[in-house]
Amino acid sequence: MTRREWIAGAGVAPAGALRAQAPAALVALARCASYGAELAPALARMFDQIGGLARLVQGKTVAVKINLTGNPDSRHGYYPAGVTHWTHENVIGAAVHLMGRAGARRIRLLESPWKSAEPIEEFILAAGWDPQVLLNAAPRVEFENTNYLGRGRRYHRMPTPRGGHIFRAFDLNHSYEECDVFVSIAKLKEHLTAGITLSMKNCFGITPCTIYGDGAGAEEPGLTPRGGRGPIHSGNRQPSRSALPESDPKSPREGGYRVPRVVADLVAARPVHLAIIDGIQTQTRGEGSGTRGSVVVAPGVLLAGTNCVSTDAIGAAVMGFDPMADRGTAPFETCDSTLRLAEELGVGSRDPKRIEVIGARIEEVRFDFRRATATA
Repeated sequence: MTRREWIAGAGVAPAGALRAQAPAALVALARCASYGAELAPALARMFDQIGGLARLVQGKTVAVKINLTGNPDSRHGYYPAGVTHWTHENVIGAAVHLMGRAGARRIRLLESPWKSAEPIEEFILAAGWDPQVLLNAAPRVEFENTNYLGRGRRYHRMPTPRGGHIFRAFDLNHSYEECDVFVSIAKLKEHLTAGITLSMKNCFGITPCTIYGDGAGAEEPGLTPRGGRGPIHSGNRQPSRSALPESDPKSPREGGYRVPRVVADLVAARPVHLAIIDGIQTQTRGEGSGTRGSVVVAPGVLLAGTNCVSTDAIGAAVMGFDPMADRGTAPFETCDSTLRLAEELGVGSRDPKRIEVIGARIEEVRFDFRRATATA
């Protein structure tokens, strides 16, 4: 058995041996200086390096979680949202095009915008995007706002393996269950509460505010999303009673405790088959446009992998952080490590010694986020 075969087939061990046995995967790493002509070829090479896109998506329904955090009119100065805190539309478009070329049967672009029940097309139009560019990037592309039922008739319950850290299951929009392949396209960013926000933290936004939001219905899901995700961030309120409550309602309410655990539970309940991280341009010191002291930077890097924990671990290393760090050490000064918590649920390995990086070397593309000055 080769090293790659062992990594791909590694089983999940009982508690106490999780770090050694959690599955790892190949991670492709590439330099990419712009969102122009070089982007699609770079992504295509990376997908080939991790086993080929057709093997993953051919004939399949693909659900793609993009990152549209905040309001569409929120900007960092005069920079477009895709340059600073949103997944850039060209990265989304190139990935969708390549999935279509690889034979994907249907591609759904998904997001649960904060407080919003409007169609995603309207949401991104307000930010200056042209939805038709993405809809025409491949055959059968569609958007869905997963903050509520959308086109579905009911929410789907997705259990968390091993009981989870906070939630035993989540009730989610049908698109997260009615798919063959789930993709997370994220931005390479720091996060004020969770330390970093990469392909795993991007999945915090798959939770519908109609159930898990401040304005969710008490007994049944609300008809429209009202308020943000305060209850699962740092609040006391339980989800609508139609969904399962927290396993321990008396657990700490601190965001640095809760958010990393909820994220780990989510990626265990709704596994990510392909993680793509846009680090061509981004911002430092936070996840949103209003982060005080943040600067716009251009690390010029892309990552892709079939294991979200391993891909995010390499992403953390590219940002100048130690993936094996935990609370009290950068970037997790005030929070627990989502990488460790997901590893404990058997989702994947965060140990760089067990992750095979293909393409560029980490040392060649490392961009120290804590020492960065504006470069974009």
